[in-house]
Amino acid sequence: MLGLLVGEYGYPIAYEVFKGNTFEGHTLIPVIKDFQAKYGFKQAIVIVDAGLLNKSNLQNLAELRYEFIIAARLSSETNLIKKEILKKSKAMKNGDSFELKKTANIRLIVSYSDKRAKKDKHNRDKGLKRLKKRLSSGKLTKEHINKRGYNKFLLLTGKIKIEIDKEKVLQDQLWDGLKAYLSNTSLSAKEIIQNYNHLWQIERAFRISKTDLRIRPIFHRKERRIRSHICISFVAYTIYKELERLLKKSNIDLSAQKAIEISKTIYEMSFVLPNSRKKEKVLVNLTDEQKLVLRVSHP
Repeated sequence: MLGLLVGEYGYPIAYEVFKGNTFEGHTLIPVIKDFQAKYGFKQAIVIVDAGLLNKSNLQNLAELRYEFIIAARLSSETNLIKKEILKKSKAMKNGDSFELKKTANIRLIVSYSDKRAKKDKHNRDKGLKRLKKRLSSGKLTKEHINKRGYNKFLLLTGKIKIEIDKEKVLQDQLWDGLKAYLSNTSLSAKEIIQNYNHLWQIERAFRISKTDLRIRPIFHRKERRIRSHICISFVAYTIYKELERLLKKSNIDLSAQKAIEISKTIYEMSFVLPNSRKKEKVLVNLTDEQKLVLRVSHP
């Protein structure tokens, strides 16, 4: 299990390695504490997704005096708060938001997005279509039912009769486009949402590590070797991000991955002059793209 801290624009800050059976929700505080102990970092706003939302993390973040922005699970809120959210969200338009007081220090910010509403509807329609297909095929029985995913729209009546609960579908539609955040910061609702939207950078960091840098699969079994493998990948990701920064700074319209691919096609020829015995090196037939990459790596 890998815990990774990144800063703005996805720049790597720190990482920690945990045993594979460690619950993800228990990794946040150890990574922050380790980073704080190593570098004496005092102030930061911690931004995490709903997967790390639990009472223990919220309490520990507060005790460490960290401000935070965490995605909230609307389905986990009390019925009273749910009613208040639905009441306030009826007239919401794209980009609108409002906030509710959860505790003395924590606010619940709820936003609405047309794009998110469209995605929610698309996912639900897709799930219902799959359910209907399974129902019509006769392959869906009580024994196969659980409440995960879109099976929540199924209604069980009698011994074996299964049908889609249309009332639950209508209730689910009321939440289309809504997303909520918990925060103890003094930032405005707009600033909270903007900062949370940077979270995709950590998802991208993991994606780059898994694909471009091939952090997986890991074939080692000894902890020391596993940690070494991940350390190399972390350093590689740091170099990758620096390459991205240099490309942007030089106004070169190339992705880091494309620049890496081009660099692999650059060849250098070494030779010794017959008379002076002087050693020389020359680059072979550079293309315009190759020259751009060289300009970044050798300014």
